[in-house]
Amino acid sequence: MQKMLGNKKAYWIFVIPAFVIYLVMAFVPIAMSGYYSTMQWDGIGEKIFIGIDNYLKLIKNEAFLLSARNSLILAIASIIGQLIPALFFALVLARKVKGEKVYRTIYFIPVLLSTVVIGQLFLKIYNPDYGALNALLQSFGFQGQDWLGDKRFVLASSLFPIVWQYIGYHMLILYTGIKSVPADIYEAAQIDGANERQMAFHVTIPLIKSTMKVSLTFAVIGSLKLFDLIWVLTKGGPLHASEVPSTLMYTSIFSRMEYGMGSAMAIFIVLECLFFYFLIEKCFKVENITY
Repeated sequence: MQKMLGNKKAYWIFVIPAFVIYLVMAFVPIAMSGYYSTMQWDGIGEKIFIGIDNYLKLIKNEAFLLSARNSLILAIASIIGQLIPALFFALVLARKVKGEKVYRTIYFIPVLLSTVVIGQLFLKIYNPDYGALNALLQSFGFQGQDWLGDKRFVLASSLFPIVWQYIGYHMLILYTGIKSVPADIYEAAQIDGANERQMAFHVTIPLIKSTMKVSLTFAVIGSLKLFDLIWVLTKGGPLHASEVPSTLMYTSIFSRMEYGMGSAMAIFIVLECLFFYFLIEKCFKVENITY
């Protein structure tokens, strides 16, 4: 066994199949999208090379600019709505509260549910005629609203299920990071007179920055490429008020048969995700140097 681990050829035997699969499943589709984005094509007829015209049209497309803005709003809201509560729950549970395992399981249950199921659940909750939310508001004397049909409320209404589903996911990531902190560090802090709040802010959080970076990356990238829940709830409506680049890309390709334009949107999503990934990496490197 030790001889095999020291053999570099053995590494390649195991790495190459995984690399080939990753290449075929990830890089090849991205390269094909890049190629199609330079074409005017309906998916059936002849391809016409138009260079960067599709990208220039995107810059002038109001629906696309609105969808890009919505994705950034969702990303920022996900950081605030998911990571802050998740960090709080993780800090509390990691201090060995009574029923720790039970609470940990309960918080994680929404992650196990299908996004389509969650979308259908909230469609019933938000229903303007018989939905639970309007019934609750009316019982307190407030007026019900069309939560998914009104431009004022639709984006916030779409955000809440996303936050609700993934708080437990990020909580478990952060909880695992906190549990990996050696107990003797906390014991030393207690001897020095630190209370729970001081240990959280001056001991725990600085020591789990790498875990927080992972959780932040997942939250931001997940929001930027979000599709399924928005599609189930609103399909990007009304009047593009809840549109995100992925839903607009889908309708461009499969409804309007604009493969070139849709592929340009796909490349934009890839570049946007890469940009924010490297931005997060850069920010955490600067923090580590400062720290």
